[in-house]
Amino acid sequence: MEYEAVIGLEVHVQIRTKTKMFTSVEHKFAEPPNTLTDPVIWAFPGVLPVLNFEAIKRTIELGLMLGCKIPEITKWDRKNYFYPDSPKNYQLSQYDQPLCLGGGVEIELPAKNASEMGEHRIVRLTRIHLEEDVGKLTHFNSDSLVDYNRAGTPLMEIVSEPDMHSSEEVFAYLTSLKNTISCAGISDCDMEKGQMRCDVNVSVRPKGSKEFGVKVEMKNINSISNARNSIDYEIKRQIDCLKNGGQIVQETRRWDDNKEYSYAMRSKEDAQDYRYFPDPDLVPVYISDEWLESIRSKQPEFRTEKMKRYKEEYDIPEYDIDIITGSKHLADIFEASVALGSQPKKVSNWLMVETMRLLKEKEMEPEDIRFSPEHLSRLIALVDGKVINSSVAKEVFQVMFEEDVDPEQYVEEKGLKTVNDEGALRKVVEEVIAANPQSVEDYHNGKEKAIGFLVGQTMKAMKGKADPASVNQMLKELL
Repeated sequence: MEYEAVIGLEVHVQIRTKTKMFTSVEHKFAEPPNTLTDPVIWAFPGVLPVLNFEAIKRTIELGLMLGCKIPEITKWDRKNYFYPDSPKNYQLSQYDQPLCLGGGVEIELPAKNASEMGEHRIVRLTRIHLEEDVGKLTHFNSDSLVDYNRAGTPLMEIVSEPDMHSSEEVFAYLTSLKNTISCAGISDCDMEKGQMRCDVNVSVRPKGSKEFGVKVEMKNINSISNARNSIDYEIKRQIDCLKNGGQIVQETRRWDDNKEYSYAMRSKEDAQDYRYFPDPDLVPVYISDEWLESIRSKQPEFRTEKMKRYKEEYDIPEYDIDIITGSKHLADIFEASVALGSQPKKVSNWLMVETMRLLKEKEMEPEDIRFSPEHLSRLIALVDGKVINSSVAKEVFQVMFEEDVDPEQYVEEKGLKTVNDEGALRKVVEEVIAANPQSVEDYHNGKEKAIGFLVGQTMKAMKGKADPASVNQMLKELL
């Protein structure tokens, strides 16, 4: 018997706000443990929550971008459970009246070959609701420690319909969702920092069947690649179990990305197990047509619109467009640099080659880039004006990437300007020719590559401060 998988996702995204969801405590990352707390976070007697309306607005923004319906009234509920990372023993969340209903995420599946476009389709959404994040547990051999700095952070939960059937579709879904949210500036979606996590619900059923199989939930998947690996593993585990006459148990499992296997955590709770009830300290929020229209009128450019505009306005390769528009910060640097007068393709080249190389090398995200568009534009101008050559420009860019130095000032201080004294260059070239008779003979015997060695020796003698094209031209003249 053939089986097929049915997959739905619950994606949790921390919203980029200055303060937490129900208190004025700052929302930051990598602060000393348990320093971003207050009596509201600790749930001391007598304290009251206060709504963060910026978080509500940003959730509505995403809902509008994904085609969700925004109800007129939304409210907050207490989701009751006991766990060490929740000081209140309940979580302020939304149950039956969430902020966003319906909508969908457009995904693109891999093309069968390079000359074709991948299949596009919509993964339907059930809802997007707003809640507060919990603390973070760190487990050791004999004990666990809890840090409540994350507790109370505004958290969107984006719930999909069970519309996906493979890890490839989930990969495309998470990538599309991450790009949409980060490009809108709603969240950086840095999964290593816990800003985006997902729970994956997987079941299998006989191919062609309309009935759902027993659902298993994989909790707190912290990377897109882990989501793909855990789904492949779980689909195989369930199919093997059924083929061997076993039964799938509804449960929550934890994925171990080091050992690449999952293990059972607990039996899966249902909604009634959480004993939801309306929070008595928070009034429902009325979303007026005027407020909704105000949010809609200020919405950022959608990524699909931005990609189309880049092609028409800047005429750079589609691959470049896909990478650059995948990060709001990267796109902002690109547009600002072009606005300062730099050629779009030259800006794109620096972002696509050297920037991406250094990001990968230093294990950084595009949002971590510190160099300014002004400095990138000045560096390009130095190369265009032949003040420095391309190899020196790469050296300067590396320092600029790390420290955001002014390239003009750095070149001046370090004496890196290209030597344009023809007499000085001719003298060095003549010395190189005299010192390398074998390469000269090889060149005269038709070995064109021999001149490359002579160019290299000249550049070395000039300490890199010469224009390679001028060196090449002078060598050919003298040879």
